[in-house]
Amino acid sequence: MEDDEIVELFWQRSESAIAATQIKYSKYCRSIAYSILRNYEDAQECVNDALVNVWNAIPPARPSVLCTFLGKITRNLSINALEKLKAQKRGLGQVPLVLSELDECVGQAECEALQRAELEAITDAVNAFLEQLDAEKRKVFVRRYWYASSLEEIACDYSMNVSKVKSILFRLRKKLKRELEKEGVSL
Repeated sequence: MEDDEIVELFWQRSESAIAATQIKYSKYCRSIAYSILRNYEDAQECVNDALVNVWNAIPPARPSVLCTFLGKITRNLSINALEKLKAQKRGLGQVPLVLSELDECVGQAECEALQRAELEAITDAVNAFLEQLDAEKRKVFVRRYWYASSLEEIACDYSMNVSKVKSILFRLRKKLKRELEKEGVSL
């Protein structure tokens, strides 16, 4: 079933929208959640919560790309779940490591403390940065810093060794930092 048909089912409040979404995107969402949480049961719970959130969000939302909409919800729920797990001293995912790697680029300030305009400026600058990268580097960057994939997973998926992945990410972080400074984004 096509995404626009699934979105239309959500708008009609048909429960078959959940089933169709689950069939088409549960593996994708589970991989996002598992990359962050490193626990199958917690990942599955986030996927289920994401489906409920999509049900509650559509309508009024009408996402043009359902996959991205669902992926973002899953990712945010997974990060929130990880924070709860960390409070319980159980967090084993990649997110703290990934965020610490990016600290040198975007600084120590919490996102909540940033003004909305500053956050939009950072988002625009990062998107412009990603657009200028070749496909391989962009995929490596996004897999690490959006999907929170481990270095080993990235190396395996792109037929590289781990040291090459580390090197690519190191260079990209340095380049991103220079680009952000050039754009006037305060670090």
